[in-house]
Amino acid sequence: MKNEVKEYLSEVEIRLKDKNSVDEQFAADMLTRIGFYQHERLIHLIVTMTFAIMTVISFYMLVTSYSLAALLLSLLFLGLVIPYIAHYYFLENSTQKLYRLYYEALDIIRHK
Repeated sequence: MKNEVKEYLSEVEIRLKDKNSVDEQFAADMLTRIGFYQHERLIHLIVTMTFAIMTVISFYMLVTSYSLAALLLSLLFLGLVIPYIAHYYFLENSTQKLYRLYYEALDIIRHK
């Protein structure tokens, strides 16, 4: 997904430089793609929050029980939640950038 978003952002930026290639269909396609990325972002938010809650619970178990199993569980969840947070951060920033590029495309269309 990360490579797909990066490639699409590059395509959009290239198309926006050539203002003659920007039309209503291009803007509509952008809006559709933004919707897909918003859905992806929502799913990753839910997964990230679930793992964050499980990480906090496992740390609580570690503090209260001091068992090896609780330590391993805490490390496992911590090892999973960090990449999830990084990926969600990327999706959030990329979607925000797409919003700005979409508004730029609308400005180009209005001024034609």
